[in-house]
Amino acid sequence: MTSKIPVRFVWLQLSTGLLLATIGISSPGAEEAAGPSGEALYEQRCASCHEGGAARAPDRNALRQLNEQRIGFQIAYGLMSAQGRDLSKDQIGAITRYLKGNAPPPAIELPDSSCRDEGPKLADPALPRWNGWGVDIRQHRFQPAESALLAAHDVPRLKLKWAFAFPGDVRAFAQPTVWGGRLFVGSAGGKVYALDARTGCQRWVFDAGFGVRSAVTIGEDGRGFTAYFGDQRGNVYALDAETGKLKWTRRVEDHQAAMITGAPTLADGILYVPVSSLEEALAADPRYGCCSFRGLIVALSAATGEVKWRSYVSPPPGPQGISSMGVQLFGPSGGAIWSAPTVDLQTNTVYATTGDSYSNPAQDTSDAFVAFDLVNGKLKWSRQMTESDAYNVACTSQYRANCPDNKGPDFDFGSSAILVDLADGKRALIAGQKSGVVHALDPDHGGAILWQRRIGQGSALGGVQWGMAVDDENVYVSVSDVGLERAAPGTPGAQKTIMGGELKMDPRKGGGLFALKLATGEVVWRTPHPGCNDKPGCSPAQSAAVTAIPGVVFSGGLDGHLRAYSARTGEIIWDVDTVQDYTTVNGAAGQGGSLDGPGAVIAGGMLYVNSGYTNYGTLPGNVLLAFSVEGR
Repeated sequence: MTSKIPVRFVWLQLSTGLLLATIGISSPGAEEAAGPSGEALYEQRCASCHEGGAARAPDRNALRQLNEQRIGFQIAYGLMSAQGRDLSKDQIGAITRYLKGNAPPPAIELPDSSCRDEGPKLADPALPRWNGWGVDIRQHRFQPAESALLAAHDVPRLKLKWAFAFPGDVRAFAQPTVWGGRLFVGSAGGKVYALDARTGCQRWVFDAGFGVRSAVTIGEDGRGFTAYFGDQRGNVYALDAETGKLKWTRRVEDHQAAMITGAPTLADGILYVPVSSLEEALAADPRYGCCSFRGLIVALSAATGEVKWRSYVSPPPGPQGISSMGVQLFGPSGGAIWSAPTVDLQTNTVYATTGDSYSNPAQDTSDAFVAFDLVNGKLKWSRQMTESDAYNVACTSQYRANCPDNKGPDFDFGSSAILVDLADGKRALIAGQKSGVVHALDPDHGGAILWQRRIGQGSALGGVQWGMAVDDENVYVSVSDVGLERAAPGTPGAQKTIMGGELKMDPRKGGGLFALKLATGEVVWRTPHPGCNDKPGCSPAQSAAVTAIPGVVFSGGLDGHLRAYSARTGEIIWDVDTVQDYTTVNGAAGQGGSLDGPGAVIAGGMLYVNSGYTNYGTLPGNVLLAFSVEGR
């Protein structure tokens, strides 16, 4: 029941370069011969998501900033291949020309930014590390003092040291990893870079062909170092971390909409890979038979990529009636795993948090904590936080044939579960939800609820989005709660919608950072967002993952600011606006934007953060920024 790639595109797998050279380019008069204009095709195939407020679909202004080849690639063979499954090459070219307006300028050859020296050794244990998503396999997102090498009193003196631009991208959505004096980072354009952590010069680059949103996880096996990551088509890669050469690759899920957003977690030679999907958005097409994707974790041999086990969060889908458009519907579905798994070696368990169901019937493993056996993948227990949450983008689009009967609130978990030791000798598993509630469960008693704390109103774009951080006493959590309001035509910062009218972000809604006691969930302090000062298109929402070092907490916002807070009082001690143009070390045009998704990474006295995350009304950008204390 999984959708297949159109036959006419299968041959394109042989050469990504050939694909980029052919799609989006058509002969004079071809558009007329193909039938509808590019504008008409865009309205039919694309606008319901890209102008209809779909949470994960960039708007038309952001699409126009992509180059023509990138747009065509996504329609022909990428994430939008379902919408483009019966389009000819010429029709795809018509859409790209419509979006771009005028022909793109000639490609600019970038200067050579390769490093001139061999650099430090990857094996050097003295070099601080930030590995994968949460530093450790328990996903704490806390960097100890000996690795941070950045004291609280030094943070206000942080200055930009260098900037690196991802050429042609409008999102910088992959969190960097620091290991052995190198910085490893993926890009929306499908490139994975190894940069010198001190200077930003390039050690190597690998082209995965599809966007790489997951953080890179580094492994060591006595024979060398390997960089592991996943892409937006459900592929996992293992590269030689020293050279960037491919060791192995594995497609872990055949469903067309499958993708990997969370970083793989490595423990004892096994790679635990979370799998999410875009089927929730594909359901906006009333011709699409919704829905058949099921969230899963795949355990792979780190050495060979061999599948050890594959465990889904729900049973296989079956027929669930016919839609109002006469299309066969399927279910159960959904339960995507968006974030990095958490490994518990004490009980041989891997934990994950799941998203909502996409179709009827809603599953009790959606919007839940789930626990799998490390050895065989058997589900040990699950604990659902929101019942009957079956939702997809059709529920808020022009065509609602695929919307489930009981339209849910879309209260996914995008945040990894954090495993902590409590002062009384017990343990807790903590995660924040888009509902606006932070939950703490007992991992040693079937996920029994220890405490729950509401810190936001919650919504499809609200509550806790991408992650929290902990130290020995508190969990630090930021609030999104994006607000949208109707606007008069031409209002600065407003976006047109396919349903008619314009919307803009409410500068008065959302944001704030909380410190909660680990043991009880009691609020220690709350610091509101400083405010947008009527800046057009500004939102105070703080959606990006939170990061902590001793005495300091870092939180980024949709307004493009990265702020540092005192872990003791919540006072803001440093604030940098990343929304600006940058001169970059690789010579590509660099622009900062909204901070969302990945959080800041700190290692060796330096702070790294990606800027630019175009979404519905948020600010595009394409830079990786590196800060250090001035003079160091």
